[in-house]
Amino acid sequence: MSNIKVRFAPSPTGYMHIGNTRTAVFNWLLARKLGGKFMLRIDDTDVLRSKKEYEDALRDVLKWLGLNWEEEARQSARLDRYREVVAKLQAEGRIYACYETAEELEVMRKRLMNRGLPPIYDRGALSLTKEQIAAYEAEGRRPHYRFKLVPGVIEWQDLVRGHCRYDAANLADPVIIREDGSFLYHLPSVIDDADFGITHIIRGEDHVTNTALQIQMFEALGAKVPEFGHLPLLTGTEGKLSKRLGSLGVRELREEGIEAMAISSFLAKLGTSEAIEPFYDLDTLAASLDLSKLGRSQPKFDVEELRNFNTHYVRSLPYEKVAARIGVNEEFWNSVRGNLNVVADINVWKKICCQKLKPVLEDAELTKQAAEILPPEPWNGETYSAWISELKKVSSKSGRALFHPIRMALTAAAEGPELKMLLPLIGREKAYSRLMGIEA
Repeated sequence: MSNIKVRFAPSPTGYMHIGNTRTAVFNWLLARKLGGKFMLRIDDTDVLRSKKEYEDALRDVLKWLGLNWEEEARQSARLDRYREVVAKLQAEGRIYACYETAEELEVMRKRLMNRGLPPIYDRGALSLTKEQIAAYEAEGRRPHYRFKLVPGVIEWQDLVRGHCRYDAANLADPVIIREDGSFLYHLPSVIDDADFGITHIIRGEDHVTNTALQIQMFEALGAKVPEFGHLPLLTGTEGKLSKRLGSLGVRELREEGIEAMAISSFLAKLGTSEAIEPFYDLDTLAASLDLSKLGRSQPKFDVEELRNFNTHYVRSLPYEKVAARIGVNEEFWNSVRGNLNVVADINVWKKICCQKLKPVLEDAELTKQAAEILPPEPWNGETYSAWISELKKVSSKSGRALFHPIRMALTAAAEGPELKMLLPLIGREKAYSRLMGIEA
């Protein structure tokens, strides 16, 4: 295996939604395509909002999707490591304490914007005297900490966006530790990526500015900077997809019968120049991955399109991909799959065609006539029409008076799949018994 390693780093503060599922899919596919490892990192430093139920659910979703991981880490178990790095960077002058309140920073931000200037922190904390710091602390103020950017151009070749360039002079020193001592996203993520040897990072384009800041953090640690790729964010009817907006979760999609590979196939090709088509295993999908085919515009995610795609996916599924789940032979599957919207729909057909059924006789005379003129097997899709045409002649009945009693006798249900499809699967022996009022 190569030294390629990618990671998916969810925060267990909500259930998996389509947006972060897409990120997981792209990272997994890239790792597989490049022959590398896929790592799961639980970003659980937000103690108040992180919950075990969310973590359990996201693990369950990843396993269901087939996105298995070779290695994992948890940020809450690495706080001592983060503090160690902070102490080193503080000694080197790259991390410094600040005492402004949120209100003071907001005033500063508005003042700069009113003057037409970018709202960049002025580094006033760097010129504080010991007396001023002592006075702030006597007030009960606790410092937050910032990472000090060095002057110069920050640039990288993005795997999706191409050449990216930022001038550090236009970026504010990012806050990395809050007043309560808790870590923000930036630095722990970089420390983890450096320590675990992450070589490629695929994430949403809302992280592009973060990447510019984090490149300097990697350099400050003396670590190799990973390759970055930023995916255009999905949009939906409510704007940006987000767990906070209550967007449709993968658990709900799974419960309604959407196939795991339909989700991965759909998300991997959405927003690319390629057609969205079914892939039946992740390895084949990974081999097709080409980040250069991703467009720059934000693709729209429409759950109805996914549902329609899932129907297309199910109806094209080869028997060997579902055999262990459905309990019917290949002939049966191939006969009915063109009528299914989700795989579980096959249960309706199985109940009618394969299980004992007590017929409902609405017109015993008609169904007896129907039984007596049942043609010999083999039967096919044309058998039903020829048989019903003959029954019309001998019974002098038509319309609902003809069709409904036949359906009720054969299926014991007023609605269901077309009888022309069902009849060959029921078979002559069962059909005859049911039409005669015998459970079969």
